[in-house]
Amino acid sequence: MLSLLQTGREWPGARLGERLGVSHRTVRRDIDRLRALDYRIEATMGPAGGYRLAAGSDLPPLLFDDEQAVALAVALQTVVVAGAGVEEAALRALTTVRQVLPTRLRSRLDAIRFTSIPARPEAGATAVSPAVLVLLSAAVRSHEVLRFDYAPPGSDAATAPPRRVEPHAVVASQGRWYLVAWDLERDDWRIFRADRMTPRTPTGPRFAPRGIPGGDVAGFVSARFSGSDRPGSWPCIGKVVLNRPIADVLPFAGDGIVQELDGQRCSLEAGAWSWIGLAASLNRFDTDVEVLRPPELRAAFAELAARNAATAAPLSG
Repeated sequence: MLSLLQTGREWPGARLGERLGVSHRTVRRDIDRLRALDYRIEATMGPAGGYRLAAGSDLPPLLFDDEQAVALAVALQTVVVAGAGVEEAALRALTTVRQVLPTRLRSRLDAIRFTSIPARPEAGATAVSPAVLVLLSAAVRSHEVLRFDYAPPGSDAATAPPRRVEPHAVVASQGRWYLVAWDLERDDWRIFRADRMTPRTPTGPRFAPRGIPGGDVAGFVSARFSGSDRPGSWPCIGKVVLNRPIADVLPFAGDGIVQELDGQRCSLEAGAWSWIGLAASLNRFDTDVEVLRPPELRAAFAELAARNAATAAPLSG
C-alpha cells in the first residue's frame, strides 16, 4: 500500500483494495497502521474521494521495493568516491541502508562488484558542505538573487565585494560542484566553483529566469570548460587532409568530421581549445597533413615545428 501511495497520486479506497487484493475494511485498517508510523495520509470524502500521502515534518520509516533498495545502495557506494564533498555522509548512509536490508537484498548487494575511480580535484581543493549545496539549490529553485563572497584561486578568503547573481543551475563535474548564474554586475553568464563560495543570507528578490545559451546547461558548461562561448563547439576549428585511409582515422577522430577523398586519403574537420593544441593533436595520425583552413592553423603548425626543432637540437657544451 505504501509503495502505491508513494507514487504521488490519490487512490480511491476501492481501487487500493482492488490492486492489493484485500477488502475495503483491510484498506482502512492498514491506513490507520501507516498513520501510527507517522505517515501523513490524507483522506477525502465523497464518490471521488480517496487517500493521498502528504509530506510530513518528520522522516518516517521508508519503504523501498527490492530494486529501489539495491539501486540506492549502489548509488551511495559510487558517491563515496565521487570527490564531491559529501563522501562521509554518503558512507554513513550506505552503512545505515545496508544494516536494515533484508538478508536476501544484502546478498544481492554484496554480489555486485565494481570499481569506481575517484575524481582528481586540484591540489588544495576544499570540499563543499552539504549546507552550501542546499542553499544554492534552494536559490535556484526559488529564482531568488544570491549574494556570496568568492575566494579567488589560491586564497582562502574573498577580497572583492560580494557577488550578486541570478542562480540558474547547480552542476557536478569531475568531482567538483559549480553554480551556473547570470552575473548582475558583469551582465554575463558565469560559472562559479561552489567550494570558493560563502553565501550570504538572506537571499535577494525574485527574478524571471533567463534562457541559458544553447538551451542546455550541460552543453553550456562543457563548452565553457573547453574554452568556447558556443555550446557544442570548440573555439578553434580547422580542416585538413590526411594521407591515411578513412578506416585508420575514424577510430581516433573523436568529435571530428571525417570524409573520404579516395582510397588513401580523407579530410578531417576538428577542433581544440587553441590552434597550437589542434596542430599538435593532428600529429597523432603520424602522416603528412595538408591544411585546408584556416590560416591560423597553418601558422600554428609553423610555430609548433619551430618549437620541436629547438627541442630536438643538441645541447651545447
